Amino acid sequence: MAAIAQEAAARMGGTHPFADDKLREECALFGIWGADDAAAHTTLGLHALQHRGQEAAGIVSLDGVQFHTHKSLGHVGDNFVSERIITRLKGRAAVGHTRYATQGETMLRNVQPLFAELESGGFAVAHNGNLTNALTLRHDLVRRGCIFQSTTDTEVIVHLLATSDFPRLLDRLVDALRQLAGAYSLVMLTPEAMIGARDPFGVRPLVLGVLDGSHILASETCALDIIGARFVRDIEPGEVVICNDRGVVSLTPFPTAGRRFCIFEYIYFARPDSKVEGLSVYAVRKRIGAELARESHVSADMVVPVPDSGVPSALGYADAAGVPFEHGIVRNHYVGRTFIEPTQQIRNFGVKLKHNVNRDQVAGKRVVLVDDSIVRGTTSKKIVQMMREAGAREVHMRIASPPTVHSCFYGIDTPRRDELLAARTDLAGMNREIGTDTLAYISLDGLYRAVCGEARRDERPQYCDACFTGDYALPLVDLNGGARPAQLSLLAEGV
Repeated sequence: MAAIAQEAAARMGGTHPFADDKLREECALFGIWGADDAAAHTTLGLHALQHRGQEAAGIVSLDGVQFHTHKSLGHVGDNFVSERIITRLKGRAAVGHTRYATQGETMLRNVQPLFAELESGGFAVAHNGNLTNALTLRHDLVRRGCIFQSTTDTEVIVHLLATSDFPRLLDRLVDALRQLAGAYSLVMLTPEAMIGARDPFGVRPLVLGVLDGSHILASETCALDIIGARFVRDIEPGEVVICNDRGVVSLTPFPTAGRRFCIFEYIYFARPDSKVEGLSVYAVRKRIGAELARESHVSADMVVPVPDSGVPSALGYADAAGVPFEHGIVRNHYVGRTFIEPTQQIRNFGVKLKHNVNRDQVAGKRVVLVDDSIVRGTTSKKIVQMMREAGAREVHMRIASPPTVHSCFYGIDTPRRDELLAARTDLAGMNREIGTDTLAYISLDGLYRAVCGEARRDERPQYCDACFTGDYALPLVDLNGGARPAQLSLLAEGV
């Protein structure tokens, strides 16, 4: 089991060799049942969700009982715009996925949705999250004779279905989910139905929508907006929904384990025009900025966002502090991550390729920079240096999240803990390393006030904030030596 733990640490704590100084988005899910041009709708939905994963994309469509698949490395817009591809993805149902690898290498065999021919027929699955007992389960399944075709944790789900002793596919699915630990939102496609599922803690988002009688499952509401669909509701933690021509059936085979929705969705991951768990992401980010200003404002001439994710929080900060908001940094949107070659000399140009300081605005001014987070600190240090080279008289940095001091194991690709700046040094040390005049983060209490309002602390919803607190509510089975999870019950009676 020690070897499993080491392997898990290497895979779960690893970072992309071209990664910039941001926590990387997880994955995006989109599925539709009962619509003409299902693949075209799915392509549009995935395009709206591109921010959640830029390494690869895939779509599996269903035409009667025949499945069709197309997968590609790269962006949705680069690979699914061809009429030939969309025409080949026939059928009135489809599921799609965009990927950023938190488990498994970047190669075509790891691109989702995964598809398999089971005893009950074809089965496709797309997964957002991270299974914290995937390696333990995988080793057990291999010993039982299962042959894996990918290195993703998602394939464990396929094999658990295939080897289950239950006769019905739905029972097999619940039996498989019972054995999982960690975070998952799933969209699956069978000849009979599209199925959605969310882990009992509800760590990752999943919403239900409707369009002219067709049923839609998606990671965020912005994917519904792009095709003119109507938001119905969030899928609940521990819920399984079955969507087909007869409607939507909801099952709750698992008791909720205490909601632990990822609070970083509000800070950075979700698109600002989405509603997540009933809250406007844009409004929450503005409230975070206002709270940050109340906690740590300093005299300044302007508030400048680090684009693009820092913009709403900077607006909230500027409003609350009564300081002008200025676009002191301009972002080049046409620089992709794969442009950055893995050499230090080219990496040194990386920030300037993406960001350029508006010199006329910042020269001689006291500037407050607002960003969503600091990971390693490398990008923040270069941006501060650029501001000083442009003539800024003072550079203060305010961060719209508490210090990131722990790695995430629930679907976000983060560096090892010893690479996180806030885990290596205290606030004064970070301030010196980044080169700011002052540095401040929003407090954890301030973050919860911004998200939850003025509810009493003991009445606030609980979120997953492990990257700030180290409170890993979901068991880290692989990292802790392979102990079996016990947080899920077996099939609920009557299911």
